[in-house]
Amino acid sequence: MKLKKIALTFIFLLCIGNVIAQKKTLQLEDYSKWSRIISPTPSPDGNWFAYALRPNGGDDTLHLKSLQPEDLQVIPYGSSPTFSENSKFFAYYTKPNKAETEKLKKAKKPVVQTANLKALNSSHQFQVERARRMEFSNDGKFWVVHKEKAENAKSEVRGADLVLYDLNKNQATTLGNVVEYGFNQKSTHLAYVIDAEDQVGNGVFLLDLSNMSTTILDSDKAMYQSLTWDDSQAKKVDWPNKGNQIAVFKGNKVDSLLQQDNSLIVFSDLNKTAKKQILTNGTAGFPSDFVISDKSRIAFSHDGLAVSLGIKEQEIKEKLSKDTIANVDVWHWKDDYIQSVQIVRANRDKNFTYSAVYHINSGKFVRLADDELKYVGDSRHPKYRIGRDDSPYISDVNWGISPADMYRVDITTGERKKFEDLVTRTLGDSPDGKYYLYQKDTALILYNVDTDTRTNVSQKASVIFMDMEHPYPHENPPFGVAGWTKDGKNVIINHKYDLWMLALDGSKAENITKIGDDQEIRFRHISMDPEEDWIDTKKPLLLTAYGEWTKKEGFYELMIGSQPKLLVYDDVSYGRPMKAKNANKTFFTKQTFVDFPDYYLADLKFTNQKKITTANPQQSEYAWGKRKLVDFTDSRGNKLQGTLTFPADYEEGKAYPTIFYFYEKMSDRHHQYSMPVYDDRPHFSTYASNGYLIFMPDIIFEEGKPGTSSLDVITSAAKELINLGYADKDNIGLQGHSWGGYQTSFILTQTDMFKCVVTGAPPTNLESFYNNIYGSSGTVHHGIMEIGQVRMGNGVTPWTHREIYQRENPMYHVPNIKTPFMILHGTADGAVDWSQGLELFNAARRLGKEVIFLSYPNEGHHLANEANQKDFQRRMKKYFDHHLMGKAAPEWMEEGVPHLKKQYNKAD
Repeated sequence: MKLKKIALTFIFLLCIGNVIAQKKTLQLEDYSKWSRIISPTPSPDGNWFAYALRPNGGDDTLHLKSLQPEDLQVIPYGSSPTFSENSKFFAYYTKPNKAETEKLKKAKKPVVQTANLKALNSSHQFQVERARRMEFSNDGKFWVVHKEKAENAKSEVRGADLVLYDLNKNQATTLGNVVEYGFNQKSTHLAYVIDAEDQVGNGVFLLDLSNMSTTILDSDKAMYQSLTWDDSQAKKVDWPNKGNQIAVFKGNKVDSLLQQDNSLIVFSDLNKTAKKQILTNGTAGFPSDFVISDKSRIAFSHDGLAVSLGIKEQEIKEKLSKDTIANVDVWHWKDDYIQSVQIVRANRDKNFTYSAVYHINSGKFVRLADDELKYVGDSRHPKYRIGRDDSPYISDVNWGISPADMYRVDITTGERKKFEDLVTRTLGDSPDGKYYLYQKDTALILYNVDTDTRTNVSQKASVIFMDMEHPYPHENPPFGVAGWTKDGKNVIINHKYDLWMLALDGSKAENITKIGDDQEIRFRHISMDPEEDWIDTKKPLLLTAYGEWTKKEGFYELMIGSQPKLLVYDDVSYGRPMKAKNANKTFFTKQTFVDFPDYYLADLKFTNQKKITTANPQQSEYAWGKRKLVDFTDSRGNKLQGTLTFPADYEEGKAYPTIFYFYEKMSDRHHQYSMPVYDDRPHFSTYASNGYLIFMPDIIFEEGKPGTSSLDVITSAAKELINLGYADKDNIGLQGHSWGGYQTSFILTQTDMFKCVVTGAPPTNLESFYNNIYGSSGTVHHGIMEIGQVRMGNGVTPWTHREIYQRENPMYHVPNIKTPFMILHGTADGAVDWSQGLELFNAARRLGKEVIFLSYPNEGHHLANEANQKDFQRRMKKYFDHHLMGKAAPEWMEEGVPHLKKQYNKAD
């Protein structure tokens, strides 16, 4: 009997082995079979779910799924799904596939899309070709499509046809020459702006949707723009009392002036007899040589009594010839912002406007911002707003922080009052604008906007609400605000794990989740109601939960005064849930390394979960890996963790070729699905399928020791994996990109423990990098070097601490390199200049090191061109296969590629 059991066990294991052996190994050529889900959209009643599948390198396919009863409709080349409010209609776009699109572009023909309307409970359909934009009215009675401008229209004409479709009558009405339109939120009216040839008939019009009658609100030979309803940002509860006012800019361009001279027109009492009020630059209090700028947006105040707008200096348009003007940028040491920043921000600065307010009833104009206080934010407060002045603290070293003095600004008079100096971390205002919360030193300070008083709301708490483990050497940030309570008495603040309720008068501080610190579970409040501004403490709160060391995720329910009640908590990663607007149904993703983040349907307690998408069924044909968390300790005594991916055919006790991939904290990706996509990173699904171990460890950096900290962690982790019998000590490789590229480059110069290294977009010379430019933003690297990611320390420069820079500088240690390595860099990298990769290559080449430089012309910090992405994926895999698995090296790796033999140069 015992022998029989052994035989059966052997046969069973043999069968399992055969099944694994029969599965295919994942290769780059298979990536086109994988799709990701985009535009997930539930219907308001929760009975339908629409989404598109986007395959790698392929065309979108829209899926419309009925959940009661189950049915699936597939729509080729469909996108942007949307449902009517009553869930009776479905709309989407279709457009030519990628191949046809390329043909049209080469023929210099327009690529247009079609708007499609479909009744969900009948066969009725309707289409509008050459669609630019579409939407349903909030009451579900109308569908509107704004078309592209006619091809034969004059270039200066902005208007195009607007098709209004009555969903009850199945009737379409076309309004010509419409340039802007908008329903009010309660869907009683449609406002639109006409812009026609020679400006004949231009104006603002109002269509009453109850009887289809049209009112001309204003008409003139002028340009109208920025049509805005007073309820455009309103919550649903406020819709009945709003939607009765419209504002718009009206003006005309003058050839001799740079800025268009506009007036602001406000139309009020639209449900009665419409009233019209006009603000011009001749109104009392309006600054001379300024205009009402169409470069700003229009916004009604929450109470509907005022309109926010922007003003801008008028300038004479100069006629100059570039042939006679020197092209020179003057970099000056007194510049607030370095010239490169000014160049990058030129368009933004050119369009900058100063905040102002127009009071509708009184017709009063009030300027809020000027050169002394340039930034004044929006607020629901009826009288005050918050302004910030950062000019005293502008510095090249401001990385990750925005210091400013804070002001209260009276919108009725423009009066300003400074209420705090030097605020680095803000937490924003209450939903009604009555309070403003910010961090000062280690306290959370609540500013009462009405009374101009400040309260330390954190004074009664036994904890500090700063992230004391924040990895960068500047002011530690707060964990953030969970929300403001509906009773107006408290604010709920995040701590590391728990939520705390702080009384606004500073009298009380209570840990309301209680168990987070003890169980090392991070709780955060989440709302599935977009209409919810406040937290109702009389109702259960929904919390997300994340296990710091287990990586479990899920949801809890909290009644304040009790401990959190577990709903679901699993070894998976949950996506943010979406609630059906008018039903107690929720839609969410679950993923692990093995499980693609498909969508599930459940009730609001996350019970009766049902999978409703299967995006990548082909995965079952391929050998895949699995993951395990590994704890380890570095030589400094830091307790660390990493996520280890096992090969698909893993055998206990066998040591495997291993790749380390790292950046900063990586273990929180433990349950992240490894999607095969075209990019410039190693895909762990592919490497695991092909017999590799992959380890992603967490790294703790010590200030002033970025390279040596990483060296300590990575070598400690490697030793642990070797001791555990997982990693083949003679075949371990490293791969890192950007900040990870710096670390791999430094480790390369410090040890021969690793068989090969692939480093992407690496900062390689800390001294030259310090004074280099972040091309995308124009900022100099002083900030990121001192108080940012490199963490050298505030005021620690190459001149004050040269020995530290040399110790942590890969370029300084190039003679020590004993390991083959390969560099990836794009010549147009806007984060780490391409010269950094070139410096390392040239130094290594000069010293006879085994180095390959893959330089991709015109590519940025990450490869964007699909052909380049595929090329690098192939070369990186070949590189690791050769060095870690002993496979034959391709010719390019042995001999290089002479420029005249470069295939790209031979292509048409």
